[in-house]
Amino acid sequence: QVQLVESGGGLVQAGDSLRLSCAASGRAFSRYNMGWFRQAPGKEREFVGTISWRSFTYYADSVKGRFTISRDNAKNTVYLQMSSLKPEDTAAYYCAASEARSVVEGVDYWGQGTQVTVSS
Repeated sequence: QVQLVESGGGLVQAGDSLRLSCAASGRAFSRYNMGWFRQAPGKEREFVGTISWRSFTYYADSVKGRFTISRDNAKNTVYLQMSSLKPEDTAAYYCAASEARSVVEGVDYWGQGTQVTVSS
């Protein structure tokens, strides 16, 4: 069982940067594929990016070049560094973890979400 707790959300202006953190409980964090999703009001949850247990990364086209995912296995934490934020990045951001598959294929564990609001 893995529990995920996100932090770092807030209200920022367009063009600003923000870093989200996701702290994972439990052992074997280093073997989990991790990822971030987001959900804006009235829209479906969408994939943002992922980092594999080997630290390979992959991003949605909408954030490629602006967002960076990293992980610190010693701290059981995954990060989402967001830069050049746009109002359309406003959403609740969710951390995700999967053990034997990519989070793109399916998510085993979800965090509770953290809100990011970007004002114009």
